[in-house]
Amino acid sequence: MEVDAYDIYKFLQKYDLLQKSPPLWWPNAGSFEVIVGAILTQNTTWKNVEKSLANLEGSLELDTFITLDEDTLKTKIKPSGFYNQKAPRLLQLAHNIKNEFHSFTSFQSDVTRNWLLKQKGIGQESADAILCYGCLRAEMVIDNYTKRLLQQEFGVEFQTYSAYKTFFEEGLRVYFQEEQLFEVFASLHGMIVEYCKHT
Repeated sequence: MEVDAYDIYKFLQKYDLLQKSPPLWWPNAGSFEVIVGAILTQNTTWKNVEKSLANLEGSLELDTFITLDEDTLKTKIKPSGFYNQKAPRLLQLAHNIKNEFHSFTSFQSDVTRNWLLKQKGIGQESADAILCYGCLRAEMVIDNYTKRLLQQEFGVEFQTYSAYKTFFEEGLRVYFQEEQLFEVFASLHGMIVEYCKHT
């Protein structure tokens, strides 16, 4: 049986996977904290990211974050691992956002995926996570959980990140209004992660 993105969406909805999650799944969606979390979560678990974010409490707005010095930041994000790499990248990114967009609000409305992909340490998955959960845009995030779910449950496999992204984005546009898509993509990615964690 050939499945489409909507079949997968309906399959996951049956399990009520997001009942214990924040409204848009990612904690504090729509804030600068999402950007920090999206970088910190690379090559580690979210539990470790939560420890780092707790250490950064009081510094998770753009204007306060850019006042941190690198050594202080390294110490605070140590639980997330790769802190010697992540700290300078995060600070550079924060300064680039401030220089280019002047405020986080302007960044949210004006940043492009292309701009994000040019930043050191941001790949396609991190860029889409920032756009979806940080900027509240209709962008589907593809991660290893997504690939595993499609392959193991539905026998669907693609060769590239963009092919997975197109499968979901184009597949769901047929079923939902444009203004609904952001919440659909945000919750779908959340459901995929929760489903794979539990199974």
